[in-house]
Amino acid sequence: MSTLKNGLLAGLKTTWALGKIIFPITLLVTMLQFTPVLPFIVDLVAPFMSIFGLSGDAAIPLVLGNALNLYAGIAGILSLELTVKEVFILAVMLSFSHNMFIETGVALKVGVKLWVVLVVRFGLAALSGIIINLVWPGGGEIAQYGFTPEVAAAPEGWLAIFLLGLEKAGFGVLQLAIIVIPLMLAIQILKDTKYLNRISDMMGPLTRLLGVQKNASLTLASGLIFGLAMGAGVMIQAVQEDGVSKKDATLAFIFLVACHAIVEDTLIFIPLGIPIWPLLAIRVVTALVLTIFVSYLWRKSEENRKEVFSA
Repeated sequence: MSTLKNGLLAGLKTTWALGKIIFPITLLVTMLQFTPVLPFIVDLVAPFMSIFGLSGDAAIPLVLGNALNLYAGIAGILSLELTVKEVFILAVMLSFSHNMFIETGVALKVGVKLWVVLVVRFGLAALSGIIINLVWPGGGEIAQYGFTPEVAAAPEGWLAIFLLGLEKAGFGVLQLAIIVIPLMLAIQILKDTKYLNRISDMMGPLTRLLGVQKNASLTLASGLIFGLAMGAGVMIQAVQEDGVSKKDATLAFIFLVACHAIVEDTLIFIPLGIPIWPLLAIRVVTALVLTIFVSYLWRKSEENRKEVFSA
C-alpha cells in the first residue's frame, strides 16, 4: 500500500512541477501563432537558411518546430514544396532542436545550466545542417509526402484564440500526467521490489560508456523511450531522491538531447519520404560521441583541479 501511495505522490509531484512549466508556455506560444510575432521571426531567420542548403521558406518549419513541437514542424514541412535533401536536413535539425521553450524549462528545473541547453541543442542542429549540406550531393528530387496535414480553421477573435490555447495547454498537462503518474508508480514498485537494481545493471555498459553513475540509468532509459520532458521528470526525482549528481544529470541531458524518444521521434518522419535509418544513426552516434567527449573533458578538468589543490 505504501508503494502505491509513494509512487502516486511522486507522480503527482512531478506532474505539478512540470505542468507549471508546460501549461503557461503552451498557452503563450499557441496564442503567439496568431500574432505577427512568429511571422516576424520567420522573416528574420529566412536569409540565413542558405547556410544549411535550405530555401528561405524552410524557416517556417524550423521556427514552428522550435517554438512548438515536432508535429508543428512537420506540418510546416508538408505545406512546402521541398527537395528530399532539404526535408532530410530539416528532419535532422528538428530532431536535435524542437519544443525549445518547454524542454528548456524542464531542463532548467533539473539544474542543467541554460547555456548548456542552448549551445548543445542549437549547436547540434546548426552543425548537422551544415555538414549534411556539404557532404550529401544527392537528394535533389522533390520530396513526395505520404499524407497531407489536416487544415484546421483559424480561430476568430482573441477569446477563441485564448480558449484554443487553454485547450492545448490543458491537453499537454493531461498527456504528461497520463505518462508520468503510471511511470512513477512503476518506478516505485521497481524500487521496492529491488528490480531497479537489475535494470541499472542492464544499463551498466551504457552508463559506463557515457561516464555516468548507475543511478542515472533510469533517467536515460525513460528519456530514450518517452522523450526529453518525461526523462526530465524522472531526472527530477532521481536528483532529489537517488543522489544523481549535477554532473551526471547534465551528461544524461546532453545524451538525451540528441537521442530521446528514439522510436516516436524517428517514426513520425516516415511520411516525409526521407531515409529513416540514416536519421536514427545520426542521432545515436552524435549522442554517444558528444556525451563521451564532454564526459572526458569533465573528468580531465576534475583531475587537473585535484592536482592543483594537492600541489
